[in-house]
Amino acid sequence: MNLYDIVVKNAHGEDVSLREYSGKVLLIVNTATHCGFTPQYEGLQELYEKYVDEGFEVLDFPCNQFGHQAPESDAEIVQFCSINFAVAFPQFAKIDVNGKDESPLYTHLKSAKSGVFGDKIKWNFTKFLVNRNGEVVARYASATKPETLVKEIEILLKEQK
Repeated sequence: MNLYDIVVKNAHGEDVSLREYSGKVLLIVNTATHCGFTPQYEGLQELYEKYVDEGFEVLDFPCNQFGHQAPESDAEIVQFCSINFAVAFPQFAKIDVNGKDESPLYTHLKSAKSGVFGDKIKWNFTKFLVNRNGEVVARYASATKPETLVKEIEILLKEQK
C-alpha cells in the first residue's frame, strides 16, 4: 500500500482519496484546538499561503487522543480554525493516530518514519513531510514550529515528480 491508496474522510464526512494530492508536497499534521501547540495553526496557514501555488498542501487531521484537547465536532473544529487562524488548507475528520482504531493513514506514516519514541505519535502537532511521489521524507516532533520547515519544503518543491 502507498499513500495514494488511502481514503480518508474530510471534515464534512465525505470520502477523499489521497490520490487527489499526487504530485504535491504534503505536510500532514495531527492537530488539536486546545493544546499548547494550537498557535502553530498560524504558522501552518502561513506555509500554506506561501507555497500552495507551487504544489504544497497542509493536511490537517484533528485528534482527541492526547489530553482530550480536540473535544469539538468536526464542524466546530473547522469553525474554530477559521475564526482564530483563517485556516484555508484542507481539514479532515477527527481521527485516532495510535491504537486499535488508528487511521490507516497514520499506520502508513508511522511505518515510513519512526519517531524518537518508536512508532507511536507522542502528542498533537506531530508533522510528516511527504514528497511529490508520496514518500514520507521526514517526521517532526510537536515542538517543531512550522516556519522552521521552509528550507526542507522549498527543496522538495524544486524536485520534479
